[in-house]
Amino acid sequence: MPEVSLVEAVNLALAHEMQADESVVVLGQDVGVNGGVFRATAGLQERFGKERVMDTPLAETLIAGMSIGLAAQGFKAVPEIQFMGFIYSTIDQILSHAARLRYRTRGRMTCPMVLRAPFGGGIHAPEHHSESTESIFAHIPGLRVVIPSSPSRAYGLLLAAIRDPDPVIFLEPKRIYRLVKQEVPDDGGALPLDVWFTLREGTDVTMVTWGAMTHETMMAAGQLATDSISAEVIDVATVKPLDMDTILKSVAKTGRCVIVHEAARTAGMGAEIAAQLAEHGLLTLLAPVQRVAGYDTVMPLYRLENEYMPDTARIVAAAKNTMALA
Repeated sequence: MPEVSLVEAVNLALAHEMQADESVVVLGQDVGVNGGVFRATAGLQERFGKERVMDTPLAETLIAGMSIGLAAQGFKAVPEIQFMGFIYSTIDQILSHAARLRYRTRGRMTCPMVLRAPFGGGIHAPEHHSESTESIFAHIPGLRVVIPSSPSRAYGLLLAAIRDPDPVIFLEPKRIYRLVKQEVPDDGGALPLDVWFTLREGTDVTMVTWGAMTHETMMAAGQLATDSISAEVIDVATVKPLDMDTILKSVAKTGRCVIVHEAARTAGMGAEIAAQLAEHGLLTLLAPVQRVAGYDTVMPLYRLENEYMPDTARIVAAAKNTMALA
């Protein structure tokens, strides 16, 4: 079985579902002839034709609106926005229509669409190419927000998202598009949505993260082990809705929690997780929840982006701090 990268796993999932279901259509700027800016859709137009893999104008509002119309009429639309920094003009369509279609029609209609976008920093990109604003979409009722952290996770979660009858925002951490490769069976096996994944068992501190930050968090857990600190690492995967049962069980065991995300600290998803821990798991906590996050500023241009993003040293320091507070 060949090993594939995360972006190749996305391509595999799209191809598998397009082959299995003729209602699946892909659209977006440069997704056809060029195969997408990161080549996530490479070869799909040649295989499935221009009617199912459609190049659109540079018009994100049109891409979102057209996808909602397709989804409302029996198609499963998978639009791509080239970078998350270009996604904001879609919010009117997503918030006002995609997220409300089931509610508005009393369940007569749904909106099976998956809005894909590369997100996050770490590739030395210019302004508007390194956004991590997943909490904006997580705040919208009626949406799922899914973020894979590995090739196998990308394959299984994207299949599940396409098969879901409701709209999904599927954010792909481009910094790890080609960082690692895994054996991924192209067997159509979907992973469950709304479920968090325990990547490493531990007894002293629970570390919660998602997307590209799983890489640094796992490295931090390894470093902590050399200091006899046993860290449990949880990959959130679906940031809306949150699988709080998994983290509550973990924190009941460890008594401590460190939340790691690349997005700006204020009103990030880490704040929501911490609030729910305080509401439902306060008596199991032995120390205050620690957050390791991006700063409350625009992602700086590439010379300073590594100063912005959480690194292994910051994560290790937070874990040791919560151990000292206990």
